[in-house]
Amino acid sequence: MTMTPWSDGRRPGRSLALALFITAANAVPGRAQEPAGPTLTLEQAIEAALRHSPQIAQATGAVRNAESAERTAWGAFLPNLSVNTGASRSSSERFNPQTNTTVTGSSNSYSAGLSSSIDIFTGGRRGAELTRSRAQTAASEAALVEQRFSVILSAKRAFFEVLRGDELVRVAEASVQRAQEGIDAAERRMQVGSATRSDVLRARLELTNAKQAVLQAQNQRRTAAFALGRLVGIDGPVGARIEEPLAPRPLALSREELTSLVLAQAPAVRSAAANAEAAEASVRAARGQYFPSITASAGYDLFNTEPTFDNSRKSWTLRLGVSYPIFNRFQREDAVSRANVQADVARVQLDDARRLARAELERILANLELAEERVAIAEEAVSVAEEDLRVQQERYRLGVATILDLTTSQANLVQAEVNRIAARYDYQIARAELEALVGREL
Repeated sequence: MTMTPWSDGRRPGRSLALALFITAANAVPGRAQEPAGPTLTLEQAIEAALRHSPQIAQATGAVRNAESAERTAWGAFLPNLSVNTGASRSSSERFNPQTNTTVTGSSNSYSAGLSSSIDIFTGGRRGAELTRSRAQTAASEAALVEQRFSVILSAKRAFFEVLRGDELVRVAEASVQRAQEGIDAAERRMQVGSATRSDVLRARLELTNAKQAVLQAQNQRRTAAFALGRLVGIDGPVGARIEEPLAPRPLALSREELTSLVLAQAPAVRSAAANAEAAEASVRAARGQYFPSITASAGYDLFNTEPTFDNSRKSWTLRLGVSYPIFNRFQREDAVSRANVQADVARVQLDDARRLARAELERILANLELAEERVAIAEEAVSVAEEDLRVQQERYRLGVATILDLTTSQANLVQAEVNRIAARYDYQIARAELEALVGREL
């Protein structure tokens, strides 16, 4: 019996409509021209991201402010020194009874002086303020390290997203090529009467889906390129390139060593510990208001009616003062209470920071181990899918397999390649998250 194009049971109207739909879908435009832009390595991207990061600039400024405050705290142990000078001219009127007239005159005066004072005893406030300022400097430095690794993590994520987009585009384009080969095989079989028109239409539908996947991958890659450009300070897209394959590699530290390192030296923990120390120092500084203050001062002054040092009148002063506020309307009590509250909050935040760091470490290590296992499984899955597709292509050529078997194998290979890409970059991102948590390269 002669086989007609609709011998698979489809009605001519439905088949024609499906053919017209696929023909229209095949009119999807080709790959959009990617905008020109520089291509960076991972190290270059990280360096540029750190250089152009507003967060790094803000954290660096916070360190500078903390160091300035620490110098001010040191300066409280040094004497104040000031110099003053002045000149004045004043008029005067007096009545001369001898001449019965009013005499008008003027007088000049010049002065210069040098004065100094120093706090001898402040009830421990200066020492507490110095300790507090040092702790705040340490907290700012830890926050800078934390922010630095946060920017590095963001740069790595953006960099890997560009690479992921590149690989997804290549996978989608390879899928288009395989779908085209499937169409060619279906048309050859239809010409010899071993396939139906439905096989060709399904193969074309597979090609349409592959072209749509290409467009989606291109759009994802373009978005990632512009996101990377923003991070590295370039107004436009930025490409990514790697100089060596990205493969899982063992960690230099064991789980126990990582736990100890995180609990002791993680930037978030160090910052919280420094803030707690600063809060404790603020309590000591507030309690120092209950002690008297002892201040010594000295001064040396010159006075003359002429702008010279000759025949000047001289005077000097030495003073030792003790000040103790007996009652200041509960301001001392309020300061101590507020400082104690801040210290309690800082201690709770420190404990929470350590628990959070430990929990994040376990989460990241679990993700890292899972991603490493997924990489190995995905590699094996791609090999199996490639072999399965080769077998199905040969079976379809011989007329043993159906077009559905062939398209299913093609879809399985695409999914296996996508899973491999996801596993590879999920591993790299998990490792970058671990380095950001620890605050050092691993």
